[in-house]
This record gives sequence, C-alpha cells and structure tokens, in this order.
Amino acid sequence: MAAADSKPINTKPIRHFLDLDVLAPRTLRAILDAAARIKAARKGLPQGMIDEGAPLKGHMLAMIFEKNSTRTRVSFDVGMRQLGGETLILTSADSQIGRGETVADTARVLSRYVDGIMLRGKAHENILDLAAHASVPVINGLTDRSHPCQVMADLLTIEEHLGPVAGKVITWSGDGNNMVVSWIHAAAKLGFTLRIACPAELSPPRDVLDWAASAGANVVLTADPAEAADGADCVMTDTWVSMGDKDEDRRRKLLAPYQVDTTLMKRAKPGAIFLHCLPAHRGEEVTDEVIDGPRSVVWDEAENRLHAQKGILLWCFGRVE
Repeated sequence: MAAADSKPINTKPIRHFLDLDVLAPRTLRAILDAAARIKAARKGLPQGMIDEGAPLKGHMLAMIFEKNSTRTRVSFDVGMRQLGGETLILTSADSQIGRGETVADTARVLSRYVDGIMLRGKAHENILDLAAHASVPVINGLTDRSHPCQVMADLLTIEEHLGPVAGKVITWSGDGNNMVVSWIHAAAKLGFTLRIACPAELSPPRDVLDWAASAGANVVLTADPAEAADGADCVMTDTWVSMGDKDEDRRRKLLAPYQVDTTLMKRAKPGAIFLHCLPAHRGEEVTDEVIDGPRSVVWDEAENRLHAQKGILLWCFGRVE
C-alpha cells in the first residue's frame, strides 16, 4: 500500500515554460500559431465569455507575485478564465513564501492544490527551484534574468503586422535587461537578426551572448543606436529603471543617448513598427511622438499578452503539441 502522503505518479513529462532557450523552435511555433488561432476565434466576443469547448475546464492556476503587475496578472487571470479554468493569486505578503518557507516546499505544497503555477518573481533561481520541485507545470511570468512570456506576445504582434519573423531585423535600443535575454533566446530559435544597442556598462549577460554565438544566432551588439536601427523592421525599448534598481541617476545618464525618438525611427524601414512592453516612461526611453505615432503597435502588443499567455497555458497543459 502506498504511503498516506504519497501522490499518484504522473507518467507524462511535465511541461514547464521557463525560458525560450530550452524549448524547441517547433514548440515556440506551435504556441504562437495557437495564440493566433485563439485570438481570431474570439473576435467580437465579450471578454468574459468562455472559449468554445472550455479546454481548461476544471484546471486551477496559482499565480505568485513577488513583484507588482498589471499586464501579467490580468492577462493570465482573464486568459485562464476564458479557457474555462480558475485562478488563485498569492503575493509574498500573504503567503508563507514571504516568511521564510523555501521555494521547494512551496512547490511541493502547491502541487497538491493546483494544476499549474505561474511565478512573477525576482531571483531567477526561484523559478528554477520551483520547477525542480513542482509536480505540475511552472510558468516564468518574469524574473530578474528573463521575460519569455512578454517576448512571445511581442513575436505574435510582429507577425500580425509584418508576417513571419524569420529573416526580419529586430532592433533593441536601451538596457541589456531581462527582456533582451529572452529576445536573444528567440533570435537563436526563430531565425531573425537581433541588433542590440546599449552602453557597455549595461550589456546583456556574457554567458547569454556566448550561448547565442554557440547556437549560431545572428545577434549584433553595438553602442550606436543609429547603426542598430538602420533598415530595421522593428524597433523596441524598455524602461530605463526597473523595480529594485538603486542606481537610477547613473542609469538615466548612460541610457539618454538610446531614447527612441522620431529621428531614430526614421532610420528604420518605412514600414517599421515600434514596440514597448510597458509601462512606459514617456520622455525617457521613448518620446510621445513615437509611442502615440502611426508606427506604434504597443496597444496590440499589450492585448497580445492575453492571447500569447493562453497559447502557453494550452501547451503546458498538453492541449497544444
């Protein structure tokens, strides 16, 4: 007889969504294609209506937030509900994880209550520890190292407006932050050129750049934003100061030359689009003329967090192959 506290063994491999570099290109493509189909099927429907067939009916997703959130929280919550499932929201302030319980123990406990866990966290080690000890799918909703869910939404947006991302030139101007890490991963997997313009002091992690080189990714690092933007299909940026950054003045000084303004956008292709994962600090990393201009697709991008997240959820729960 099994021990009283044992749990039935799940013989199927657990599908964690942790980072783009550990997923096959065909998996990323399947998720993006599923997201596009989901979005098209919901056109004109009320946001509270459940998707046909309620594919995740009976499933419960726990969402843990170590950092504040608007888009991640709402898109996962609404997305899970549209798929027919339910959500449970936890923060560090109202759970034992913020009072000394280990991530491993939290993973073991939550795995007995829910069918999946999403963490929007701080240290990247926490998402890895969570996945290592959970017996349900774990999703990286953001860490200080990477932000794969946002990049999936951005890829969906680019393909909506410009067609297949393979062969495109994507430009990043600004901090070599967690967004850039996930973009480097995506470039290696999906076959586009990524140009990163940033000050040397804020370059992406060396181990990620080394991985990109070994993976054959077409990643170009430069200190010149104009050079990076020349002939680009898409120009992107992000906030200069993120939650937890303590050197605000230094960062603003270093990043001032990397602001995306109309002059920089003119160097890109005539049909180029502008992306920003939001929230935006207007007048810092981007001017009003750009973010509110005809090339900006940031609101489509924000909406696509919902559809991309649903594609990720369906893949994690085995509804997308």
